[in-house]
Amino acid sequence: MIGISESVMQFLLALIVVGPLIGAVAALLPAPPGLKGKSPDQAVLRHGVSVTGVILLAAIVLALGFDHDQPSKMQATTDISWIPALDVRIHLGIDGISLPLLVLTALLTFLCALYSYFKMPSGPSPKAFVALILVLESGTLATFAVLDLLLFFLAFEMVLIPMYFLIARWGGEQRTRAAWKFILYTLLGSVVMLLGLLLIGLKSGTFDMVALATDNGRGMTTSVQVIAVLAIGVGLAVKTPMWPLHSWLPDAHTAAPTVGSVLLAGVMLKMGTYGFVRIVLPIAPDGMREFAPYLAAFAVVGIIYGSLACLALAKQGAKGDLKRLIAYSSVGHMGFVLLGISTMSPTGVNGALFANIAHGLITGLLFFLVGALKDRTGTTDLDTLAQGSGAALYGKAPRLGGLLAFGAVASLGLPGLAGFWGEMLALFGAFEPAADLSRPAFLTFMAIAAFGTLLTAAYMLIVVRRVCMGPMPQTTADEPAAEALADDPAPKALADVHGYEFAAWTPLVALTVLAGLWPAALLGLTDPAVQKLLTGGKS
Repeated sequence: MIGISESVMQFLLALIVVGPLIGAVAALLPAPPGLKGKSPDQAVLRHGVSVTGVILLAAIVLALGFDHDQPSKMQATTDISWIPALDVRIHLGIDGISLPLLVLTALLTFLCALYSYFKMPSGPSPKAFVALILVLESGTLATFAVLDLLLFFLAFEMVLIPMYFLIARWGGEQRTRAAWKFILYTLLGSVVMLLGLLLIGLKSGTFDMVALATDNGRGMTTSVQVIAVLAIGVGLAVKTPMWPLHSWLPDAHTAAPTVGSVLLAGVMLKMGTYGFVRIVLPIAPDGMREFAPYLAAFAVVGIIYGSLACLALAKQGAKGDLKRLIAYSSVGHMGFVLLGISTMSPTGVNGALFANIAHGLITGLLFFLVGALKDRTGTTDLDTLAQGSGAALYGKAPRLGGLLAFGAVASLGLPGLAGFWGEMLALFGAFEPAADLSRPAFLTFMAIAAFGTLLTAAYMLIVVRRVCMGPMPQTTADEPAAEALADDPAPKALADVHGYEFAAWTPLVALTVLAGLWPAALLGLTDPAVQKLLTGGKS
């Protein structure tokens, strides 16, 4: 921690939220300010890297200035009246729950801008692309920083249009259908969520999330809380996504450009689970207790369903798409996050928050790697990769193959890497849920989810074996194996990791290892804030 005044912290948080919007407007100018390039397209891409770099730097300074001795306290707060008639306020602040997500968003957006500078997806002018990335960043950062229910809803919705256009204009095959499916699912869920947020605000007399969390639902009857949790939960579950509201996700990921998939998986999915922790748990705890067993049931179904879908895609001859497989893996991983939240226990909720960050790092890396494979081979079809130019990746591009194997074992939850702790803590939370919840039911959920971890290991190892190791040479009964090997042509080399790819991926690898070896760095931030949320605003 470094000594930074509260006014500077307030300025930094405001800059982080508003800065990308200003940068988006500047990107659309005839000659965007900033570094010059050899062409207008290069100049605007450099502008995107510069703006996201400044926002990342501001987020790092904010994290360094954060009072780590009081992570449950809202810091860098700004509270200005906006719509007095409705008591809607421009209320910003961060605590140990929102700070890691804020830094993760700033990091992934910067890495995506850096990657796009060297590998711009095919599509319309880079001006619109950079502007959309910056608007998306602003909306995501605002979601994690605002402390007013209506502002939360506005920020929550702000990301939909940029992501729609990123998929529809810069995506691959079936992009129009995937973009429409994405926007329809998320908009319909958001309409229902808005009704729940309005119900809470009107019944409580305030939309201030800090005041509502401190009240801990005492100003609302149980029936009002149940209705509010149902309405808000539907909107958040679509964005998470929770089975069976997940079907937009595989299509969106398959069609999206590489950086679109990274941002969608790395930060946008976290907005839904963050809403459960920030809004539903502390503001409507009685309603949450009613729905917690059902949320856990849907979560474990999602874990098993996602894993079985990945196994089906991974097997030989299934015509499975690697991007689609990773998308389905996200359904399973986010199921562990929802399971942790549903336990309503400090252990489970901390595990959910840890799994959120781990998933952002690991899945972001995996989508970067799959995008690089597609650039080199022209396909993400698993059968083609396993038998054609992408096969035996260890021999053709050893660094790329090693990184893909690293991402796979991190995703399956290898101890010592970030993917292990979140899922393990979610299982521990299910072993000892909150006092008012049925322990036998949650023990059943824990057992099913634990089986899901075995399925995750199975499909990830199959992917590594098929893509990185390649197929064994086929021999007949009268043809010796040595002769088959001699006749087999030498594998064509693929371009290994480029310098810009190394720069974009190294932070994700390093943080995955750091979080796995030193989980206290993250849990030390989240645990006091979670304890405060679960006890009615008392740390």
